[in-house]
Amino acid sequence: MTKARSSRAAYEARLHRVLEYIDAHIAETLDLETLAKVASFSAFHFHRLFAAWTGERLGEYVRRRRLELAASRLVSQPALEVFDVALGVGFGSAEAFSRAFKAHFGSAPGTWRKQALLRKTQVGNPDQAKSKSSHPGFGYRGDHVASTQPAPEEQMKVRLETLPPVHVACLRYVGPYGEALESFWKETVYPWMVANGLQDAERYGISHDDPSITAADKCRYDACVVVARDSVLTGGALKTILPGGRYAVQDFTGTIAEIADAWSAVLRDWLPGSGLQLDGRPAFEHYPAEASYDADRGIFECRICVPVAPL
Repeated sequence: MTKARSSRAAYEARLHRVLEYIDAHIAETLDLETLAKVASFSAFHFHRLFAAWTGERLGEYVRRRRLELAASRLVSQPALEVFDVALGVGFGSAEAFSRAFKAHFGSAPGTWRKQALLRKTQVGNPDQAKSKSSHPGFGYRGDHVASTQPAPEEQMKVRLETLPPVHVACLRYVGPYGEALESFWKETVYPWMVANGLQDAERYGISHDDPSITAADKCRYDACVVVARDSVLTGGALKTILPGGRYAVQDFTGTIAEIADAWSAVLRDWLPGSGLQLDGRPAFEHYPAEASYDADRGIFECRICVPVAPL
C-alpha cells in the first residue's frame, strides 16, 4: 500500500469511528470537541474534514441521524410516548423535538407515526419491497441449493439469542438499496474476499438506514466479513467489532423481494408485543459460511438479527 493510500485509509477509519460513535451515543451530548477527540483530530480541522467527507456539516448530520432514529422508533415502538422518543435521541424537550421533526418530515411526530403505521398495514408493491432489501451477493456460492420458502407460521418463529462480539472487515456502500447492493457484493466485495482468501468466511450485511425515512443517496450499507483480529488485509476495508449481546433472531429462506416483508414482520408484528425494544446496536443479516443460495430461483438463506433490550 502506498503512503498516500495508507493515509487515506487512516482518515476514513477515523471518520467511520465517529459515525459509529454518534449512533451509539445518540442520546448524549455530541458536540464538536467530543467528536473531534473520537476522531483524534483537532476540533478546527475535524469540522472541515467531516463536512468534506460526508457532504454535511457536523451539526446537520447529528440532527438528521437523531430525527431518523426517532422516526424509526416511533414506528417500531408504537406504545412509546413521543416525549420518551425525543429524550431517547437527545432532545431536551418535546417542543424542540416536534419543531425539528416537522421541519424535517413535514408533519408532527404523532401524525407521522399514525400515517407510517397505516402504511405498514397495507400491502406494499413488489418494487417497494425490492428497494428496501439488501442482498448478500451469493452468486459465487452455486455449490449450495436452498430449500423452498417456509410457510408463514414458520417464518415468525423469532427466538432470543445472546450473540458474541465478532471481528469483521467491512466495505461500505452509500446509495439506494436494492439491485445496486447485489452488484456491490458481486463486483466489489467478492473480488476483495478472494484477494484476501476470505471467500469461505461468514458474512454480515448491515443496512444502517431505513430507505422509507432516509434519503436514498444517504443510505449506508456495510458488507462485512469475519476476520481474525490481527489479520492484515488489502483493499481498504475497515475493521470493526459487531457488538455482542441479546438479539431477536429469525431464520429466513426466500428471495430479495421477500426479505423486506420478513424484516417488517419482526419489527411491526413481533417486537411491539415482545416486551422488548431496539437499542443502539446495529441490526444485521447474518450469512453463515454454509448458507445456501439457489441462483436460478434467487432463493437464499440468512438470519435476521435485531438487537433488543428490556422495554
